[in-house]
Amino acid sequence: QVQLVESGGGLVQAGGSLRLSCAASGRTFSTYAMGWFRQAPGKEREFVAHISWSGGSTSYADSVKGRFTISRDNAKNTVNLQMNSLKPEDTAVYYCAASRSFGVLTTTGNYGYWGQGTQVTVSS
Repeated sequence: QVQLVESGGGLVQAGGSLRLSCAASGRTFSTYAMGWFRQAPGKEREFVAHISWSGGSTSYADSVKGRFTISRDNAKNTVNLQMNSLKPEDTAVYYCAASRSFGVLTTTGNYGYWGQGTQVTVSS
């Protein structure tokens, strides 16, 4: 099992940047693929980014491609999401998730472990 705790959310103006971090417990972090999802009020949780267990493969939602970067440090049991050129429509609660599956994992059903979420608010 793995437990996940997100941090780094906050309020930022449009065009600004934020860096989210997710700290994972356990000695097997490097065996999990990791993902970031977000959920805006009244909307379903949606995929943002995914990174393979080794960090060698990443994928992004079209809405964030070129603006967000996912990375991981298996030695520190952390996965990060660097968010640049933020827009008001990026406002949401952002969740970190872990999966033991392989491949490009873009749906909530692919992930078995979730953090509690961190709020990101982008003002116009």
